[in-house]
Amino acid sequence: MHTPFSIISLKNFNKDKDSFSEELGLNFRKWGFCGVKDHGVDTQLVKEVQGLFIEFFNFPEQKKLNYFDPKLSGARGYTPFKIETPKDAHKPDLKEFWHVGRELNSNDPFKRWMPDNIDIPVLPNFRDKTNELFLQFDRLGSLLLEAISIHLGLDSNYFSPHVSKGNSVMRIIHYPPVDTKEEGERAGAHEDINLITLLIGGQQAGLEILSKEEGWLRASVDEDVIICNIGDMLQRLTNDSLKSTTHRVRAMGDEMNSSRYSIPYFFHPNPDWFINTLDNQISEENPNRYPEGILSEDYLQERLKEIKLV
Repeated sequence: MHTPFSIISLKNFNKDKDSFSEELGLNFRKWGFCGVKDHGVDTQLVKEVQGLFIEFFNFPEQKKLNYFDPKLSGARGYTPFKIETPKDAHKPDLKEFWHVGRELNSNDPFKRWMPDNIDIPVLPNFRDKTNELFLQFDRLGSLLLEAISIHLGLDSNYFSPHVSKGNSVMRIIHYPPVDTKEEGERAGAHEDINLITLLIGGQQAGLEILSKEEGWLRASVDEDVIICNIGDMLQRLTNDSLKSTTHRVRAMGDEMNSSRYSIPYFFHPNPDWFINTLDNQISEENPNRYPEGILSEDYLQERLKEIKLV
């Protein structure tokens, strides 16, 4: 395990919320990333879900395409290899992935933004296991947003009404072996759009974060650690007090010869949340960088177009 940022225990949040929140915030301010252990996400379930997707990604290409619906813009189900492209980049990422999202009742007002999840009936307990892992990530994300609220000097429940039906997605990614002649990266340099991202550890090396002082730094953690990083929505809300850090996934040496699997969870707010810069993050030294607010769903749709999913 090697990280430039700290690994902190969520158990400490229950003992001393202010202290935990401060340590989380300090890591975010320096790195945009922090590691969290004792997080409550079932690592055995993570292995089971990853096993299901190793089997799926080994399906013949035509069989996988049965689970791809271009009309969904990647919101649910399968997205094929070399489609998603980092913002302002010209080469697509060398990856394929699957999205699981929030399940809502058919009469829910947010239903039009959150289509039904897609099942793979030939894989045992696929729907139950993927939905349960989604919900475990969702609960953890809500707790970490509570800590972020405290760090920012807000009411600890500030985010609660804005994320109860967030348009979040759990992404299961397969990065196939890389041909030395292949152009592009497994995941090119980018920032996440959402509030925060959660990434379970124990994967093959490859994640790199960009430090202003030290350039690209590799970050790898054990399977009992979840990496949390800031997204652009949180950066915008905090007037760049908490900045979204550029990161990428890169294969080097022998890493190019084998597949890499990864399960990030992108924590989004409710589609109708209007992102306005927090008053307490505006000052003479840091004037409002985002004077025009924006609806979270509009912001998401803008980015989906920029990364070639729409």
